[in-house]
Amino acid sequence: MMMKHSAEVQGLRTECSSCAMVSTQSSVLSPLSSKERGFTLVEMIMVIVITGIIGGMVAIFIKAPVQGYVDSARRAEMTDIADTALHRITRDLRLALPNSVRVTGTCNGTNTTCFIEFLPTGSPSCPANTVCLGGGRYRAGSGGGAGCPATAGGEGELLDFTVADGCFGVLGTMPNMVAGATPDQIVVYNLGIPCADAYETIPAAPCTSTNRAAFLSNPTATTVAITPKQFPFDSPSHRFHVISTPVTYVCAPAVGGVGGTLTRWQGYAIQSAQPIALPATGTPSSVFLATNVSTCKFTYDPLVSARNGLVTLNLGITESGETVTLYSAAHVSNTP
Repeated sequence: MMMKHSAEVQGLRTECSSCAMVSTQSSVLSPLSSKERGFTLVEMIMVIVITGIIGGMVAIFIKAPVQGYVDSARRAEMTDIADTALHRITRDLRLALPNSVRVTGTCNGTNTTCFIEFLPTGSPSCPANTVCLGGGRYRAGSGGGAGCPATAGGEGELLDFTVADGCFGVLGTMPNMVAGATPDQIVVYNLGIPCADAYETIPAAPCTSTNRAAFLSNPTATTVAITPKQFPFDSPSHRFHVISTPVTYVCAPAVGGVGGTLTRWQGYAIQSAQPIALPATGTPSSVFLATNVSTCKFTYDPLVSARNGLVTLNLGITESGETVTLYSAAHVSNTP
C-alpha cells in the first residue's frame, strides 16, 4: 500500500515539473504585451510626413517676416555706408581753404568717374581729438625785411608785401604748424585766380611769386619764419591759412553697383592741374569710403556773392537689386 502511494506522488511531481517547463517555454515564446511594443515602419513614415506638412505650413507663415528683416538690415547697412561717406566729405569741405574747391569729370550721376579736390586747412601735426586752428591773423606793414627783428615800437614783426619777407608776427593764438621734408604751407589771400591761386606751382604773369610759402619755424612764441616770399596781395582782413597737401574724393559708379567705389586720395603734392589719377609725388595714399556705388554726382557753385560756395553731393548704393540714394549739401567759406 505504501509503495503504491509513493509511486503516485512521484508521478504527480513529474507531471508538475513538465507543466512548469511547458509554461516557462510558453511565456518566453509568447508575443510582447501592448505596453512593451515599439513602432512600426508605417507609423514612422506617417510621423515624418505629418511633421513635414506642419513644417512647410510654418515656413510659409514665417518666410515673409524673416525676409522683411533681412531686407531691412540690408537697407540700413547701405544707408549707413552712404551717410557716413557723405558726412566725411562735408566735414572735410567745411575746412577747405577759401576758393580751393574744384570739380572735374562728367559727374552726371551714372557710369562716369567724378573728382572733387580741395585744400584742407589745418596742419596734420594737430594732435588727435584736439581742435586746432587752420590759420590766423598776421601783423602787416612795411619794413618787415627778410629776418625776424623786432619792429620799432614793440609791435612785433610785420609782414611786408613790398619785398620778399621771411617772417611775420601772429595776432592771437598761434596755429599748429610743422616743418620738414613736407612742410606746412602759409597761404595769403587765396582768390582762385592767377597770382592768387594756391594750386599754382609756377607764378602766373605778371606776378613773380605764388601766394603760398613753406613754414620753417617759430623763432618766438608769436612769430612765424617762412621761406622768403613776396606775397602778391595783402588780405584786407590780414588773414593767413595753414595748409598741407590736397584731398581728392573720387567717385567711380558702376551699373548695378558691382565694382563701384568712392575713394579718398590724400598726401600727394599740390598739382596745378586737377589730377584724375593719384599723383606719385609726395606721400600719396588712398582709402575706400564706400563700395557698391551705383550713382554719384558732385557739383560746386561759387554762388553770386562769391563769399560762400555750395557743394552738393548725391550718392547711391546698390545691393541685391535695391538702391539707397542720399543727398547732402555743404557750404564752404570763400572769404580769404
